[in-house]
Amino acid sequence: MSGATEAEIRTRAEEAGQGHLFRTLEQATAADRRLFFGDLAGMDWGLIARLRDLLRSSGEPAAVELEPAPSVKKGADPAADAAARARGEELLAAGKVAVFVVAGGQGSRLGYDGPKGLYPATPVRGRSLFEVFAAKILACSRRHGVALPWYLMTSRANHEATVAYFAENANFCLAPNQLRFFSQDMLPAMDEEGRFLLEAPGRLFMSPNGHGGSLLALATSGALAEMKALGIEQIFYFQVDNPLAVIADPVFLGHHDLAGAEMSTKVVAKRDAGEKVGVVGLVGGRYGVIEYSDLSEAERTSRDQTGRLRFRDGNIAIHAIRRDFVEELTRGGLDLPFHLARKSIPAICPETAEPRPTKGVKFETFVFDALARCRSSVVLEVDRAEEFAPIKNAEGEDSPASSRAAQTELFARWLASAGHPVPRDEDGRSRVAIEIDPRFADSAEALRARGIGAPDFGTDVVLE
Repeated sequence: MSGATEAEIRTRAEEAGQGHLFRTLEQATAADRRLFFGDLAGMDWGLIARLRDLLRSSGEPAAVELEPAPSVKKGADPAADAAARARGEELLAAGKVAVFVVAGGQGSRLGYDGPKGLYPATPVRGRSLFEVFAAKILACSRRHGVALPWYLMTSRANHEATVAYFAENANFCLAPNQLRFFSQDMLPAMDEEGRFLLEAPGRLFMSPNGHGGSLLALATSGALAEMKALGIEQIFYFQVDNPLAVIADPVFLGHHDLAGAEMSTKVVAKRDAGEKVGVVGLVGGRYGVIEYSDLSEAERTSRDQTGRLRFRDGNIAIHAIRRDFVEELTRGGLDLPFHLARKSIPAICPETAEPRPTKGVKFETFVFDALARCRSSVVLEVDRAEEFAPIKNAEGEDSPASSRAAQTELFARWLASAGHPVPRDEDGRSRVAIEIDPRFADSAEALRARGIGAPDFGTDVVLE
């Protein structure tokens, strides 16, 4: 309803059964009121009607047949990996690859006030996740003689802070035209009757439309059209929390492209049957991600003839996706199913504006649901110690401490391969923290090519 008056917007909302939103509107600030009517003016009321129908009809999901998916292990077939690397490097050098990070989250679970991408992630210098990825993209760009474009999807909560951070740091030496920022779409949370919730008078309780919405945001922001104009064919997708991600990995891109796949996925072997992570598998005969809660105890613990878990391919949210496949999925809207996330939401009473935790529903799409639409897909198993050390939890597994330790151990292995073994304690861990800037070397091979002398292991080691 672009250009509509407040009265017209109100009438449309009331017709959609959302008249309760206006009962405390007089208590709203001028800024909240402007945002409120802006949100309502931009509302896709047809989609809202479908979501309300989904809410009313939701029940227990139908049982489907679950099976492990065929996968390829990186390093198991050197000749196949070499052919894949050659194809991936060809794509990169030809400027046919774009990098896409989903970075809409805040660091609140880590006790950090700001965008998660700003979180200090590295073992010694405390470089942010964004700086790590920028350095990897710069190194990749230099290696292949091309300015690798980087698309960053933010959210309403962190867009301005993210853009300002890059500006304050001169884009970490990336060319301005390599960076594209855009925000994820938001959807209103509802109560169990399908009424929108308010977090304050004149302020809708909005939440991101799930990581599947990143594909729609590529389309609605104009990024997809820009990619097509640039000749981009493949999109390397990853999430912001994993500093070990091998950005635009040519081996992965090559396996994906040589297979003619529309969308492919990296996985790591689960630590154990109890690790609460979704696994890539076949859902009703189609590729997809099977949530931990959807596997029975028997399925979670079942093992194959080699003794490995049958459902072991843990999803690490790294994908290679054909650009034209994303165009197909987003033509006329996002063609992915919505999922309901039921939870207590800190809403207000629409009559009194008093806080009233409400049994509510958020609507999300999952990017991996696109796998079910693929005619061909590659599941590439990689070594967790080499490529996956996410920062998700404040402590314990997948925490800042565990990630920094994993980074140090990776760099220690690189140094050992270059002829400089690291002193270790009685538990076999490196005695010093180690950090290697990707701009100095972004792989063991690149470090060996540097021909460096032995570092001083009497203190923390930084190579930059």
